[in-house]
Amino acid sequence: MIQQGTTTFRNISLALFAGGFITFALLYSLQPLMPEISTAFAITPAQSSLTLSVTTVAMALTMLFVGSLSDLVGRRYIMTAALVISSLIAILSAFSSGFTELLLLRILQGVALAGLPATAMTYLAEEIDTSSLGYAMGLYISGNSIGGMAGRFISGVITDWFSWRTAIGFIGVLGLCAALIFWLVIPPSRNYVKSAVSFSRIMPLLWSQCCNTRLLCLYGLGFLLMGGFVAVFNYIGFELTGEPYSLSQSVVGSLFVVYIMGTLSSTWMGRMADRYGRSHVLILTLVIILAGALCTLHSDLWVKIIGLALFAFGFFGGHSIASSWVGLVAKQHVSQANALYLFFYYVGSSVSGTGGGVLYSVQDWQGIVGMIVVYVILAIILCRILAHLDERPSKATLK
Repeated sequence: MIQQGTTTFRNISLALFAGGFITFALLYSLQPLMPEISTAFAITPAQSSLTLSVTTVAMALTMLFVGSLSDLVGRRYIMTAALVISSLIAILSAFSSGFTELLLLRILQGVALAGLPATAMTYLAEEIDTSSLGYAMGLYISGNSIGGMAGRFISGVITDWFSWRTAIGFIGVLGLCAALIFWLVIPPSRNYVKSAVSFSRIMPLLWSQCCNTRLLCLYGLGFLLMGGFVAVFNYIGFELTGEPYSLSQSVVGSLFVVYIMGTLSSTWMGRMADRYGRSHVLILTLVIILAGALCTLHSDLWVKIIGLALFAFGFFGGHSIASSWVGLVAKQHVSQANALYLFFYYVGSSVSGTGGGVLYSVQDWQGIVGMIVVYVILAIILCRILAHLDERPSKATLK
């Protein structure tokens, strides 16, 4: 097993950082452009959110199966193919003639994008020593956070200079460059064992993971964390481009620089969880999320920005802990366990991303924050259940 400080560890970290970076840049590049898309196609904010929701639903469903495909084909090949195909689809999306065509391409892109996140966590769990896994997962998720930030920022700036179509195409070209870096740097798997999994057995295998109460709690946490996160960043653009702020797309896109807080928290919170216990540190991240959400209610723009930074800090720290925890809890069929976590994670994104649009149209920004408060309360309850289950002696100990 690979430990922190080795050359192989650094190569893995660089490759997965690059892969996570462009995956989430491609996924979220349209998020700050929703006001532009709403205007271009004469649709509502909730309808424009479908450009993200349909992609995450497609990712979530595909992840249930692509993990098993990687058991047969190999992790490295699946992750590289995902980066190349999703980048090419992004370039095609720039030439979409209508909203329906754009949605269809985004669905296909979601299917392609599923390959890397569904496989990366399994790759890390197989290759990285347990003592270094929290840190390695944190580095990977930091690439996700920077990619999401960069994709939103770049697309916002290019849209102001040229158009939203040019922005999408440019991100696709970046994706092809990142795919090349990934293929050249990622080391071959040392501990991967090829296994032919019958697709008829996938659903029973997935169901067996749902019989584990600890995993169910982690899946619920993934749903709540991502659901709240996407709702906030889907509609903050509508809030800030409207009165009284009237910010430009470039300025709104630059606000996603708060994602840098996620880069810091994912690695730092991962280390703290390894040292002080996952449930305690996870509850701390939820408290930070709540504080950030409440700050966004303030009318002062700078207080809102601080709130967004706190929110991002808490979210990426919580996701880093919960996602790495899945690989430790699942004793068998880790690919399927990770796939289910990501399934609930992205279903939360889709449900809350579009559902948040309904709340926003009825209750304005207060509706979004109210949803976050409910989500945090539910997440803390799940953390307490996890802590209680961890404290119980195992059957082996009783024997």
